[in-house]
Amino acid sequence: MDKNSALPLVVLAEHFARLPGIGMKSAERLAYHVMSMPEKDVREFSEALLNARKNVHCCPVCQNLTENELCQICGDVRRDASTICVVETPKDISAFERTKEYKGVYHVLHGLISPIDGVTPDKLRIKELLKRINGNVAEVIMATNPTVEGEATAIYISKLLKPLGVKVTRLAFGLPIGGILEYADEMTLYKALENRNEI
Repeated sequence: MDKNSALPLVVLAEHFARLPGIGMKSAERLAYHVMSMPEKDVREFSEALLNARKNVHCCPVCQNLTENELCQICGDVRRDASTICVVETPKDISAFERTKEYKGVYHVLHGLISPIDGVTPDKLRIKELLKRINGNVAEVIMATNPTVEGEATAIYISKLLKPLGVKVTRLAFGLPIGGILEYADEMTLYKALENRNEI
């Protein structure tokens, strides 16, 4: 920000800049926007932040975020508890739920194994996943992103689950619908070949 900017405005912009995906220019725009908001709206915004932080916690079963004792999915007896879809973050659950096709339950790791960033397996919710594996769980779907960290995490967890007699699967990756072969990278084409299905 400009060196002539008011210090509280600079501090506000710096706090916005700490959020993921928010650069300093966006943070400055947000700070200036807050200054143009009616005081009532600013108060409601700050109360919403504090309320979410105070009342939202991890579901003791799946580690999704909830304000209730159990999240809605774990509390829904119509869900198929024999299939667990393992995801990196709570927002990944929203993506699956939008398809309206998946009827199983979830488990949120809250990150991926990344030694370079200091994220070791003990910092993820892997122990909680292992506690859920009982005679009723038939399949665990590894739905981590197709990145180096996502692949490493999926392989690490699958090695822990295999001795427990549970089927471990991985999401298929490949060409998107409407994609053009000419523009696909080598890894995408490789995964598309590897995950091909009979027609």
